[in-house]
Amino acid sequence: MAATASRTKEIGIRKLNGAKISEILFLLNRDFIILVALAYSIAIPVIWYGLNRWLQSFAYRIRPGMEIFILAGIIAFGIAFITVSWLTWRAATRNPVEALRYE
Repeated sequence: MAATASRTKEIGIRKLNGAKISEILFLLNRDFIILVALAYSIAIPVIWYGLNRWLQSFAYRIRPGMEIFILAGIIAFGIAFITVSWLTWRAATRNPVEALRYE
């Protein structure tokens, strides 16, 4: 929400210049998806190592499968995409004059 709120003026200017809502959605979603992908790629090795070490202390040992990590990534991407898309869509469908009036 903070990025969308801080970029409201930019969204208003882009709309006045003729940008489509889909272009604005792509612009802001791309930034967040890149950040989620970066966090995911850093977190997976750390989580795998910690989970593997924790599971070694049990009497019945299992190895964590990649399905869990892939599912977690899909869920994280989905939540980030839906949240950012909703907030961006709300900001992009507002009247651009309202965003620029008080700036």
